[in-house]
Amino acid sequence: MATELVPSGHPTTLPPANGSFWGRLPVLKQLRQSVGLQRGMLVAGLAITALFLLVAAFAPLIAPYGFAQLRDDSGPFGAQQPPSATHIMGTTVGGYDVFSRVIWGTQTAVLVIVVAVVFSIFIGILLGLVSGYIGGWLDRVLVVIGDAVYAFPSLLLAIVLSIVISGGQSSLWGGIFAAALSITVVFIPQYYRVIRAETIRIKAEPYVESAKMLGASAPRIMFRHVLRNATRTLPIIFTLNSSEALLTLAGLGFLGFGIEPTAAAEWGYDLNKALSDVTSGIWWTALYPGLAIVLAVLGITLVGESLNDLADPRLRARRRVKARATTATTTATAAAAAPDTTTEEKS
Repeated sequence: MATELVPSGHPTTLPPANGSFWGRLPVLKQLRQSVGLQRGMLVAGLAITALFLLVAAFAPLIAPYGFAQLRDDSGPFGAQQPPSATHIMGTTVGGYDVFSRVIWGTQTAVLVIVVAVVFSIFIGILLGLVSGYIGGWLDRVLVVIGDAVYAFPSLLLAIVLSIVISGGQSSLWGGIFAAALSITVVFIPQYYRVIRAETIRIKAEPYVESAKMLGASAPRIMFRHVLRNATRTLPIIFTLNSSEALLTLAGLGFLGFGIEPTAAAEWGYDLNKALSDVTSGIWWTALYPGLAIVLAVLGITLVGESLNDLADPRLRARRRVKARATTATTTATAAAAAPDTTTEEKS
C-alpha cells in the first residue's frame, strides 16, 4: 500500500497498483486485459474448460449408469439402441450407455492431462535450471538429448510405451500411466528449452551477480532468484500441451492401445468401436464421443492461444494504439456534430 499527502496535509492510503487480489490472479488478469474478439475467445475457452472440469468432478452424480454397466433392474440394455428416454444418447455395439461413457470419459482425460503435464513440468524445469545455470558439457549433452526426443513422433512413442508397460491391454492406472509417461517424455524438451533460455538470460542480471558476490550457493540462486522469474510463460505452455495430451490419449484408444472398457471409459476406444456403426447408419455411437473430444480440445486451445496472444507485448501495443485511434475518432466525430454555440450567440 502507498500513501500520499492530500491538500490538507493528512496522508491517505492509495489502492495497490495492480488492483484487488482477484484482479492479480493469472487468468483473471489476462481477462481484464483482453478486448473485443480476444476477450470473446478467452471467455468461450474458459467456459468450455470449466464445464469439462465440472463434469469430470461430478461424473458419479451426472452419469445415470456406470461406465461398464450393461444392464439394470429391467434387464440388459441391448446393443446399438437408438436414443430414447432410458438412454438419451443410445447404446454402443457392446451394450454400454453412450451418455454414461461420455461423462465418465472426462475423468480419464483429466487424470491423464494432470499426470502427464505435471510430471513433464517438474522434470523439464529442473533440467532447464541445471543446464542453463551450470552450462558446459552437461548443457551440450542435454540439448542434444532434448532435440532428439523432441523430434520423435509422440503418438508412436505412446504406442511403444503402452505395449511395454501394459502389453497394449491396460487397466485404468496402467493405461493412464502408459499414456502419461509417453506424453511426459515428449513434453519435457518443451519446458526444458523455455526454462533453459530464460535461465541463461536471467543469470546475467545484476541481482544474480550480487547474490554470487554475497556468497549465495548455486542451488539457492537457482531456486530462489532464477526460478521465480523463469516460469512466467509456463501457464501458456501448460494449456497448449493439455490439449495435445488429450489428443494423444484419444489416439491410443482409437488405435486399440488404450484402456479396456471394463477398467475405465475412454473416448478414443469408443470411437474405434463405432467405426462399423457409421457405415450402417448408426450415428449416435460415434457422434457424442467425437464431439466430446472436439469440445474439450477446443476449450483448452482457445484458452492457451488467448493467453499466448495476451503475453505478446507487440499485440498489446497494437491494441492500445487501435483503442486510442478509435477514441480520437469518436471525439472528433462528436465535436463535429456539436452545434456552434458561438454563432448562435452572435445572432
